[in-house]
Amino acid sequence: MSYTLIGEHKKDARANRDGYIAAMTELMENDPTIVHVDCDLGGCINVGKLQAKFPDRVFNAGIAEQNAVGVASGMAAAGMKAFVHSFGCFAARRCFDQAFLAAGYSQVPVHIIGSDPGVTAAFNGATHMPFEDGALYMTVPGAVVIDSCDYVQTKSLTKKLAEYPKLSYMRLIRKNFKTIYADGSEFEIGKGVTLKDGKDVTIIASGIMLDEALRAEEILSAEGISARVIDMHTWKPIDEELICKAAEGILKTFPEDSYRIGGDEFVIIVPGTGEEAFRDQMEQVRKNLEEVQVSFSMGLEWKKEGMIESMLKAAEKRMYLEKDAYYREKGRDRRGSVKV
Repeated sequence: MSYTLIGEHKKDARANRDGYIAAMTELMENDPTIVHVDCDLGGCINVGKLQAKFPDRVFNAGIAEQNAVGVASGMAAAGMKAFVHSFGCFAARRCFDQAFLAAGYSQVPVHIIGSDPGVTAAFNGATHMPFEDGALYMTVPGAVVIDSCDYVQTKSLTKKLAEYPKLSYMRLIRKNFKTIYADGSEFEIGKGVTLKDGKDVTIIASGIMLDEALRAEEILSAEGISARVIDMHTWKPIDEELICKAAEGILKTFPEDSYRIGGDEFVIIVPGTGEEAFRDQMEQVRKNLEEVQVSFSMGLEWKKEGMIESMLKAAEKRMYLEKDAYYREKGRDRRGSVKV
């Protein structure tokens, strides 16, 4: 991983979507197994450039995201590496069942691109603003979730996704973003980037919020507060090592509404009780996630000792409690006999 920070709060003449198309052009030129499936929104990200060069590997599934993901998963199962694009609201909510089962359960390389995530949908309105898209895909075992910030990062991470053998989801700002990185910068999935180093406070951001985080650092610096800024472009797998390092001598807190896993916001870490306490919290979160992962791994890992038995006992106890309550209300005992 190597990068050069620009961070001048200026718009790039190139659209972020062009970073995706540039990466796909290079990928498709060198790998005949890569295909692109669109949902009648190819014009929104300039897929016509790919269509002209690779007419036999670019497909329009129409306004049918569920079918598009199903088709892409079928091609992936047959040895292709499939990229699927639609607006983020449709790429997440509408086809999530197909993504979860056809791609996630089958563990095939399907890479879903959700454009205009969060507030970047702008004038398309609230119906087109997905704040839960990343949260949905983060629940899929083994899936990668990325929130890229600009042309350069999108281009780099798109290439990295082509090497990932399972489901992934990338949020794609189409246009009107601020340039963060210089050309030639390269990134790794699951590895955050420290853009500014500081000792008083740490700001973790991604996507459109990264430029806002850099602005916040400048304001804090002018007031004598040393702020670290981290670009956490990969939400899953998250860079725990970098977060723990940032927590040396400080404790994490979150701004209002940031408990939601997804959306356009950033995390702020402020002075507190130290790295040891933070690592303990991270370990507890990890254990909780492992519990969820076992029970949510699509029926593949029901092997945790005692888990099924304990769940059955809990369910049985609940059933008897509800039955007792029901019969008490009806004036009967558990067997249904009328109480005298």
